[in-house]
Amino acid sequence: MKALVIGATGATGKELVYKLLRDELVTEVAVFMRKDSFDDHVKLKKHFVDFNKVYEWQDKLDGDILFSCMGTTLKQAGSKEKQYEIDYSYQFEAAKAASANEVPCYVLVSAAGADSKSMIFYSKMKGQLENAVKRLNFQNIHIFRPGILERHESDRVMENLSVKFVKALNGIGILKKYKPLPTELLAEKMLKVAKGESARKVTTYTMSEIFEI
Repeated sequence: MKALVIGATGATGKELVYKLLRDELVTEVAVFMRKDSFDDHVKLKKHFVDFNKVYEWQDKLDGDILFSCMGTTLKQAGSKEKQYEIDYSYQFEAAKAASANEVPCYVLVSAAGADSKSMIFYSKMKGQLENAVKRLNFQNIHIFRPGILERHESDRVMENLSVKFVKALNGIGILKKYKPLPTELLAEKMLKVAKGESARKVTTYTMSEIFEI
C-alpha cells in the first residue's frame, strides 16, 4: 500500500507517518511538506511543495490512500482568510488532485461540531470541507471528528488548559464521553480504518465513535 500524507508535520500527521513506516502492509509513504521534519527512511518519499500551487505537483498525488491531517489555529494563521486557506483550500485542492488521479481512499481529520451551516467560523469551514470532499470521486472516504486533542509537547496554551480541565472532570466521572484524544491514538485509528474494508462511500466518526474503532 502506498500512502500519501499532507499535514505530515503536525502532531497527528507525525504520529501517523511513524505508524505508516512501521506497518508491514505499507510499501511507501509519500509526505508533502514545506520543510523537512523527518529522518530518512527506506519507505519514506519526501516532497517539498508549495501548497498554493498544487497544480505543480498534483501528479505526485498518486497512490492507494490520501491522509489529510492539515490544520492550524486562528492565532497561528494570523487571520480568518489565512486559516481558511490552510484548513480548507490546501486540503481540498490536494484531495481534488488525488481524486482525479484515481486514489481510491481518503481519510480526513475534521473536527467535532463541523457543520457548513454553523454560525461559528471554524465549525462552518470544517463542515464546508467535509461537504466538498464528499462530492469527489473517491471509493471510500473516512472523516474523523475529534474533539480536544492531546498533543505531545504542544505550545497551544488554551488547548493544553482544556485537556487538563477535561481530564480533571473525567477523574470525578464527568464528561467522560468528551475525554481528550491523544494524537497517537487518533493516528492509530486512522490507519486501522484505512486498512479495513468498507462498503460505504462515506463514513464519519464522532469523538466517542473514534474511541470505539
